[in-house]
Amino acid sequence: MTVFKTMTSAAAMTILGALGAFAAPALIFDLGGKSDKSFNESAFRGAQKWVEETGGSYNEVELQSEAQREQALRRFAEAGNNPIVMVGFAFGNPLDEVAADYPDTRFAIVDMVVDQPNVRSIVFNEHEGSYLVGMLAAMASESGTVGFIGGMDIPLIRKFACGYVQGVMAVNPDATVIQNMTGTTSAAWNDPVKGSELTKVQISQGADVVYAAAGSTGLGVLQTAADEGILSVGVDSNQNYLHPGKVLTSMIKRVDNAVYEAMKAGAELETGIFVMGLSNGGVSYSLDEHNAGLVSEEMKGVADEAAGKIASGEIVVHDYMDDNNCPAQ
Repeated sequence: MTVFKTMTSAAAMTILGALGAFAAPALIFDLGGKSDKSFNESAFRGAQKWVEETGGSYNEVELQSEAQREQALRRFAEAGNNPIVMVGFAFGNPLDEVAADYPDTRFAIVDMVVDQPNVRSIVFNEHEGSYLVGMLAAMASESGTVGFIGGMDIPLIRKFACGYVQGVMAVNPDATVIQNMTGTTSAAWNDPVKGSELTKVQISQGADVVYAAAGSTGLGVLQTAADEGILSVGVDSNQNYLHPGKVLTSMIKRVDNAVYEAMKAGAELETGIFVMGLSNGGVSYSLDEHNAGLVSEEMKGVADEAAGKIASGEIVVHDYMDDNNCPAQ
């Protein structure tokens, strides 16, 4: 069973601190919570897989504010949790400070590189998976105009967008890709109303497929796309089931695998930088009963051929974070 299923208050943190030494892993979710049906929920599934396989238990916390990041890390470290796994780039700076203070504790962070000897930094080639869903979006589009709605305007989300644009242009060099970011603060991850508004704006500009990489904000994108009769593309988790027949596909980012492997390793967690991409099953696009009627065999063949070439290195998808530039735009 999971220990402390929802620890969202200072009181819960106090209880955690009173646990004393407890050699169990810990998981810290990013803002938006573990029920975001996307990034955080994928992490939760990975932890639950570890529980089901081992019968073990772990501690967890769902943050309510940026200020809780360092507090949560220190509380878990003081309580003896090992390893401590966190999801989200914003943990980078707090972890850099905390890891140095607890050299005997192993930490794992998803979406950021932290140069400490006791940290596993797990990063994904989101641009590769986004390239594939961009190809599918271009093939599904009837208007030749597709959209992208990101969450917080940061290089990581620009990386999704850039991969998507490259995939679209590989299929249709004359296509138009409309791009909007939801905001510049962490609130951008949890604003489905704004996601809905941006979707309607893009539809008014001709978009008939919209890719959302925006956490819980993306739920508003997918809902509005379904309501307005266009297609959407989900992200991180397989979101096809949310609106069957309306979600073209989802760019799956295997955060669940990253969390599961970290918990499985326990206190012997190997540290360093781990990259998860198409070549090792880190990213993919989803195909199931909910979108089978939207992705033809021809479309699947094109995407799968590209996936193989990316995995082998024959196709190189430009990574926006290499130079903060997207040559396809």
